[in-house]
Amino acid sequence: MATVNPTSHRRAQGSPTPAGPAPLPTQHLPPRWSPKRLTPSLPLGVAVLSVGLAAVGLVLFLSGALIFLNTYIPQSVPSALLILPSVDPLGAAILLLVGTVLVGLANALWHQELWALYLTVGALFAGEAYLFFTATITVLFVLLLIVFVYLLAVRQHFY
Repeated sequence: MATVNPTSHRRAQGSPTPAGPAPLPTQHLPPRWSPKRLTPSLPLGVAVLSVGLAAVGLVLFLSGALIFLNTYIPQSVPSALLILPSVDPLGAAILLLVGTVLVGLANALWHQELWALYLTVGALFAGEAYLFFTATITVLFVLLLIVFVYLLAVRQHFY
């Protein structure tokens, strides 16, 4: 059997010879990459707005449901519980729909969905425009403007 010299094999592959310069050790490797966890941070104003929208949506939904119940089963709901007693069934259906949408919007704001931010900012802008063009610059106008600017300021928290 013939023996193979390991140094001659290395020279054939183009590796440095044992007598040649040794490779320089690397001293500055970048840190190992790993995906960073997103740490969601819910701004306090968004949380308050979300809870407020959920409460208003729940009240509208229950009001619509009670009106429907009173329309189709008379005397089933005491008249003191009806928030809007003069609403017809079409109005009750609209109240149910708006209440459901507001509760869904509040849930999406709580979970920091970007579409919920866009919808809220759009609705606030429409409300501001209505109040501005009807010349009713009141405390409500200023409050809506503050919430509008606040939501624009915390838009980086939404994803």
